[in-house]
Parts: sequence; C-alpha cells; structure tokens
Amino acid sequence: MPHLLSFGHGYSAQALSRILLDQGWTVTGTTRSREKVESLKQDGVQAVIWPSTGMDSHLARATHLLVSAGPDERGDPVLNELRSQISKVADKLEWVGYLSTTGVYGDHNGGWVDESTPLTPSTRRGKRRVEAEAAWQDLASETGLPLHIFRLAGIYGPGRGPFSKVRNGTARRIIKDGQVFSRIHVDDIAQVLEASIRRPNAGAIYNLCDDDAAPPQDVIGYAAKLLGMPLPEAVDFESADMTPMARSFYAESKRVRNDRIKDELGVTLRYPDYRSGLQALLAAENT
Repeated sequence: MPHLLSFGHGYSAQALSRILLDQGWTVTGTTRSREKVESLKQDGVQAVIWPSTGMDSHLARATHLLVSAGPDERGDPVLNELRSQISKVADKLEWVGYLSTTGVYGDHNGGWVDESTPLTPSTRRGKRRVEAEAAWQDLASETGLPLHIFRLAGIYGPGRGPFSKVRNGTARRIIKDGQVFSRIHVDDIAQVLEASIRRPNAGAIYNLCDDDAAPPQDVIGYAAKLLGMPLPEAVDFESADMTPMARSFYAESKRVRNDRIKDELGVTLRYPDYRSGLQALLAAENT
C-alpha cells in the first residue's frame, strides 16, 4: 500500500492527504504541536511529534515523501536532521515533493516568469528557499532521490481568504502602482500534487498558480462585492500602516506562468482565477 510521509503536515499537505486517504493510502504527518496531534488523527492521519521523535521506522515504511517544512536561518530542517537517513532510503522512494515558493524568482516589475527564469529573490524568505531547493537538488543528484519541486504562489482556501477581514472592517485596499500577485487555491495545490504522484518525473519543477495574477486591491474589492458590503478604504502603499512582514510581500511583483502543470500533468484548474475561487468559498460557507 502506498504510504505518504509528510514533514510539516500543514494546510496544503492536509488537502492532499484528504485525497490520498480516500484512495486507501496511509498518511503519516509530522507536527511540532501536541495540540494538533488529535485533530490530525481525527482526519485519519498518523500524527508524529517531530523533531522530538526518531524517524527511521517511518522513513523505512514510506513510499512517498512530502516536505512542507520551511527553512530557517539554519537551513532546511528536514535535511539538517535527517539527510543521512533519507539518503539510505532514497532508492526505495517512488516520489518526493518539496513545496517551495514563487518568491524564489524575486521582483520582475509585473513581468512574466516561468520555471526556467533565473532565481533572484529579494527577500530573506525567498533567499532561504533558493538555498533549500539547492540542498534538496544536491541530495537528489548524489542519491537518485526522485525529487519534484513545487513553487507555490499565494495560498488561499477555506479559512484563508479575505472575507473575515471584510466582515470585521479591518480590510484595506493597499494601492501600489503596477503591483500584481499570483494566487492558488489549496484544492488546486492538492490536485497538482496528486497528478504529479501519478505521473512522476524526477527532477521536474512546477509553478503552482492560477491564470490571473491580479492587484491585491481587486481581490479585496471583489470579496466585498460578493458580501454586499461597502468597498474597503483605499490606502496608498507608501503611507499604509503595515507590519514589516506584510510590507515585504509588496517588494516583488510578477506574473507566474503555469503552463507546465497543464501540459505535463494534464491539470485543469478548478479555480482558474480569484473570482471563481472566492465564489466557491462563499458558497461553501452558506451550505
């Protein structure tokens, strides 16, 4: 039976595991939080506290590996702890997926990027992801690990959308001339990962985003329209009161091509733009 071992079993990994569990897979997911263990178990996931738990036996049983845990100042946490153990089982694994970010491309002033675009990140987060991607690629080159890299745009979905901020009055339309972001619904992330598992292509890199890179203020405005609420206040980016983290997202503007997930994996996006995605989220709330 196929067995997915998922490091950092968070939002996107949980969406994939729901698909795989329905197909009869075994899914083991790691978390740092004891509070999350019970909720993962209720979803049918075999939850493991890591890094406090030894992983040799779990790696020995796994047929597939998904890495969602993000790098920190020390590098990739999975490789830092388990590089040698993963090397030993590399030839037994059928598929390995590493979830990265489109932030590795850096700023392109609203221009287009694809998987062949040079990596020129301008943020600390983006630079760490480039280093983590390279570390996983080095391991794959050394061991034959069947690595697939997925560069994710901004993630939204159930529980992660603009509706709550619009409803509670904290939403603002931050205006920065020429700024666009690409996005991806979590259900589309899950279907791309599942399609890659069915059609493994070791060494492949895929951008995961929808077809409509759009200004962030348009998304907030459309959410308000769907809710029948007033248009949130427009605030100029330069004068906006924002956290350093929030402001850093506006340091990069680009449009991300997603042709490869369609051409190689045969994926048809369920939510090809933010409008269809937000409509579906609101409809689900009302059922």
